[in-house]
Amino acid sequence: MTWCAQLSVRLATLCVAAGAMFATAAQAADPVSINIVDVAGNLQLTQKGFEAFKAKNPTLVSNITFTNAPAPQLPGKIKAMQAAGRSDIDLVLTGTDALAAGIQQGLWVKLLPDNSAAFPGVLDKYAPGPRKMQDLAQGYGLAVTYMPAGPLLEYNPERVTEIPKTPAQLLAWCKSHPNKLIYARPANSGPGRTFLMGLPYILGDKDPMDPVNGWDKTWAFLKELNECIPYYPGGTSAVMKELGEGTRDMTVTVTGWDINPRALGIVPAEFRVQAFENMTWVNDAHYMVIPKGVPKEKLEVLYKLMNFMLEPAQQALTYDDGYFYPGPAVKDVPLSSAPEKSQEVIKKFGRPEYAKLLADRPHVVPLNAAAMVAAFQKWDREIGAQKTK
Repeated sequence: MTWCAQLSVRLATLCVAAGAMFATAAQAADPVSINIVDVAGNLQLTQKGFEAFKAKNPTLVSNITFTNAPAPQLPGKIKAMQAAGRSDIDLVLTGTDALAAGIQQGLWVKLLPDNSAAFPGVLDKYAPGPRKMQDLAQGYGLAVTYMPAGPLLEYNPERVTEIPKTPAQLLAWCKSHPNKLIYARPANSGPGRTFLMGLPYILGDKDPMDPVNGWDKTWAFLKELNECIPYYPGGTSAVMKELGEGTRDMTVTVTGWDINPRALGIVPAEFRVQAFENMTWVNDAHYMVIPKGVPKEKLEVLYKLMNFMLEPAQQALTYDDGYFYPGPAVKDVPLSSAPEKSQEVIKKFGRPEYAKLLADRPHVVPLNAAAMVAAFQKWDREIGAQKTK
């Protein structure tokens, strides 16, 4: 082969290699489609923020699909997909329930400290209460919304004239008004699990953080209460529907599930709430988590999206219609920064007594992942086995 022929071959090889390199770079830069699954009702608070990210970043995101699913079923579905080598879900919005189950089963990507470079200063953004809730994620998720939850009782004031203020009074009322009190299965209900985790503090159990060996009083109380409860709905929405329609007269609730159904007209605006004497607030949060197996090109976009959702402008949207009151997880996002509609809803349907209760009563974080799963399993087995629908 002549020298010229050899040079031609080499140049051709270089051109092919360069073309492949540029093709790969172009392909990596293509916008991605993101599938977000919500098992906490969080999209009420965050969907506008996610859509804003897509609108501002058309070179990163081509489409975002939003799906709702029940929290108890999601971990099993993700585990099956991962075993099959599939990655159909890119981001999960979850409460402490599926967060805990996913941590226990090893389903989530470890964000912190493993990928801390992608989240500069993120922990310093959180307000004090949400910062403690962030620790519950054990680095596997980022808290995106926050609520000092409960437990609280909500009731129809026309039908409930002797308002319970202690668990003993609640039990007595329930027995004298059978089938008029319900609450939802804790594994799929914020108010249900807040009630479950709040009782050990109110009843003075041995160890409120140990549901297996430290909740003797709580389990005894729930078993006795079970005798006058007709059934346990699979979610809180069904509870509020029955309360609003007049089928039931009382339920357990949290701040957001008190405000939002009344704002939406599902529950009459005049319905009231009552805190237990000597209550301890069990706080709550929603988290953004990523299932293992998501491709690298999507991970980089998801990290940017998660940072975006913790900016003040997106956090201000989480006041919403009071669903997860107050909503923001980061510092310095006052109600005055929320959309005007949100400000009007909180002013009209919020409770003046909440400010004093939140200031006067102690606050704790929920159970850790393993303990929460154990509590759900014990409740399902010993309390709700025959009555959950």
